[in-house]
Amino acid sequence: MNHKAIYELYSNIVTIRGNVAVDANGNEVEINMDAVNAWVDPEQYALDRANAYPSIQEQLDMQYWDSVNGTTTWKDAIEAVKTEHPKP
Repeated sequence: MNHKAIYELYSNIVTIRGNVAVDANGNEVEINMDAVNAWVDPEQYALDRANAYPSIQEQLDMQYWDSVNGTTTWKDAIEAVKTEHPKP
């Protein structure tokens, strides 16, 4: 169960216990699982990018060698990650 999606889609839910979502009055809230499953986290691209970028050490090394050799290795690597994981 995607708790983040449920909290984003249903502002009246205060807690989720197992497969049961509950509002502030303790009432069970019926969840449309199709909507939950279709929900796309608007911040997921940022996490995907962070995991795909080369380490800072690697990026600094690329930048050094780009300045020595007149190449664009660093720019190309960053652009490839941004292309692979675009902002929604």
